[in-house]
Amino acid sequence: MRTAFKALGTLLAAFTAACAVSIGDEESGDERFPTSSSYPPGTMERTEFVAGVSENWRISALQTPARGDADWKVVIITGTPSWSEYWAPTIAALPPTREMIVADRPGFRTSEPEDAVRDLAKQADALAPMLAAREGQRVLVVGQSFGAPVAALMAQRYPDQVDAVLLVSAYFGDRGPTARRLFGAGRLFQGVLPRDLRNSISEMSAQEAQLPAVWRAFEALPQPVVFIHGDADTFVPLDADQRIAQDHGRRLIVVPGGDHFLNACCVPALLEAMEAAIAEADARENAPSVTTATR
Repeated sequence: MRTAFKALGTLLAAFTAACAVSIGDEESGDERFPTSSSYPPGTMERTEFVAGVSENWRISALQTPARGDADWKVVIITGTPSWSEYWAPTIAALPPTREMIVADRPGFRTSEPEDAVRDLAKQADALAPMLAAREGQRVLVVGQSFGAPVAALMAQRYPDQVDAVLLVSAYFGDRGPTARRLFGAGRLFQGVLPRDLRNSISEMSAQEAQLPAVWRAFEALPQPVVFIHGDADTFVPLDADQRIAQDHGRRLIVVPGGDHFLNACCVPALLEAMEAAIAEADARENAPSVTTATR
């Protein structure tokens, strides 16, 4: 019995450490990476909004202050577990012509509800208020890992509010060795995991059945879509996104040495990928219209 409890403790510690990698806040106890409190006042701020669904959940988010010169707003749909503080280094590195908002998705951190929201389309609708932009401002939606299919659904459901899409370390069901190991341990001990990790396992378990609808949405997206993926990612294999990008004629940017958490390890490369997606959208917007000559 003692051996079983020791094994359980080891698995939970490994699972928590891997999921909380790079968070660096009071919950994870990991201070290797900066969070919002590490930056000067005015760099970013905590905010709340009401989810765009009938339940009216309270959603917590981290954002840049309003910037009058920002012609693009970057909306981040995080992976799982969903911790917005993980994006503080990226927010801090943004140029002044960009605004950013990143939420703790429903079911995580201080966002409601208490339990996991397993419906991906409902997640997209709940987070849709983040798409609100000033007149003339355009919107780039960034889907990270598990957030990639949610981002695809958001772009499909709100095409007039989403101008471009960037998918970061996109997870569409293909697990690398680290994800397989952690997901297996998590399912085995889900009942005793902390709330965020328990909800993470719950929503991952529900993803596969929803992927056909996600693929239909993805294939119909009119917006430019760019992928970025690190070649040292052990959570989601690079070849999974290579296959998707190739099959659908979308651009893929590979980050040498980049792991699954590009918003911590590789912020300059991630910002360049955002600009690449924005450039594609700008090129489409500025392309001359094609007219048919009459005789």
